[in-house]
Amino acid sequence: MIVDGRPVPIVLAPLAGGPSTPALAAAVSEAGGLGFLGSGYLTAGRLAEDVRATRRLTREPIGVNVFVPGRPSAPQDVAGYAESLSGEAAAAGVRLGAGVYSDDDWDAKIDLLARDPVPVVSFTFGCPPSQVVRRLHEAGTEVWVTVTSPTEADLAAAAGADALVVQGSEAGGHRGGFTDTDEAIGLLPLLQLVTAATDLPLVATGGLATGAAIAAVLAAGARAAALGSVFLRCPEAGTSPVHRDALQSGRPTALTRAFTGRAARGIRNRFLDEHSADAPSAYPEVHYVTAPLRQAGRASGDPDVVNLWAGQAYPLAADLPAGPLVHRLHEEARRAAADAAGRLR
Repeated sequence: MIVDGRPVPIVLAPLAGGPSTPALAAAVSEAGGLGFLGSGYLTAGRLAEDVRATRRLTREPIGVNVFVPGRPSAPQDVAGYAESLSGEAAAAGVRLGAGVYSDDDWDAKIDLLARDPVPVVSFTFGCPPSQVVRRLHEAGTEVWVTVTSPTEADLAAAAGADALVVQGSEAGGHRGGFTDTDEAIGLLPLLQLVTAATDLPLVATGGLATGAAIAAVLAAGARAAALGSVFLRCPEAGTSPVHRDALQSGRPTALTRAFTGRAARGIRNRFLDEHSADAPSAYPEVHYVTAPLRQAGRASGDPDVVNLWAGQAYPLAADLPAGPLVHRLHEEARRAAADAAGRLR
């Protein structure tokens, strides 16, 4: 497994949708961790450009995350929700987007990654078909699959996954499981359940923001820890100014489908509070419906209409370059592990 050969057992969570940049991925890999590019919402051509840009910045291993496409949603659900947002659109002076289905350029991305492979490809929102796993294996790539339950872990193992990204309910951004469900298991219980279900290597993610938390999941059986929110305030991240400001607010987080039609954790704001109850499970159609609203909010600096993705431990993040942050977290984890070992007499 790639992370076993890295000096630091820290993985950059993919952070699709803006925060993911070649500079951020390269900085984490240069510091000894494993940097990831989030390919969600990008065309295959743009992903190819980002991979090339990252390779210009580092010769260390990197990974790419890919969204597994789902099925089209019921048009009436999407239309009904869009109608309920008409007042929001009028207030923002924008037209809502068309609630269209997209497979996120799936085939072209798989073709790209098979033709020009990276060391690791991880998958979110589902398990890739076994033929896709085999194709990437033939290209020399490790395949990781994000799971949120022991059942998903079994399915990913059967498909040929090399490792599992075990995502607890504390994680910021989208729930990465195979289905959009309200069931959510915390990271430590989930790690124990998945460890009992499979012998595959595990990467733990969800609510990790300190070296002590990294040490904890390593002690619980993970090979590495994947962190996302703690990197959002790094200067290398493409985090929008309105999102950066919100990350210093300390406000609570909640799970919502209001912005994209799929359960995701973000900092609570007016839009989340007012529309979560009515939002259907309809991804990616709702994502496209609300995209103009969110873009307008980022442009005007209005945090109440922007998806402020963040995990439950986000207040512990700091304004620090990614490289020094990785080094600090690594040293904190080493001290925390040693302290814990000293208490186990």
